Amino acid sequence: MIYKIYPLLVFLLLSFGKDSNNTPELKKVSTKTIAKVENLTVEAKIENIYNTLNPNNFNLPELRTFSEALKGFYLLREKGVIQKDILTVIDFSLSSNIKRLWVIDLSTNTILLNSLVAHGRNTGEEFASDFSNSNSSFKSSLGFYATGEVYQGKHGASLRLDGLERGVNDHARERAVVLHGADYVSESFIRDHKRLGRSQGCPAVPVELTSEIIELIKNKSCLYIYHPSRSFVMEAKLMS
Repeated sequence: MIYKIYPLLVFLLLSFGKDSNNTPELKKVSTKTIAKVENLTVEAKIENIYNTLNPNNFNLPELRTFSEALKGFYLLREKGVIQKDILTVIDFSLSSNIKRLWVIDLSTNTILLNSLVAHGRNTGEEFASDFSNSNSSFKSSLGFYATGEVYQGKHGASLRLDGLERGVNDHARERAVVLHGADYVSESFIRDHKRLGRSQGCPAVPVELTSEIIELIKNKSCLYIYHPSRSFVMEAKLMS
């Protein structure tokens, strides 16, 4: 199904009209005020939200990365695919030696967590550059995911992921691409090898943060993996 830009505008307009006490009622807004908001571009609205983010002692993601993630988040929320106000952003344009995963609470516009995260072994060395949706590729897949259920696997507590983009990441579950902890995702591994360790395609995170991350994002939250090699299109086909 093709999601057009209009539902995103509706969500953004509603979010700007919410009562300051986070109650479901909307403030009464004059026609003149609504007209002014509608004249703003989607990018301007997103930049406004971005500028209100409380980093909570963490670095901010790049605006371009956050912008793409937020656009998809609102589209998926409008369709009921995503049911939580938690957005996880992974920026695979960045070096694996720096923290490139963010967990963001959009109900408070607060960054809850910033972490290292691994890409697939065949996706690249220090930098991710090659992606795949194919079984046994040992490559990462880009795009939007809905988080699933928690289970105990060979890496301990792990979180299943459902890819939401046909031909891009929709084989994630059958490929067993999940979020899990790994000892090769650590500052000590970077010191010894000059780069982070790599997975078989999973977004692996530090062992000591695994439980916290999973608890925050499990059960139908949005996860977005960004890379500039793939342009985000507002009318991209997202699976509902």
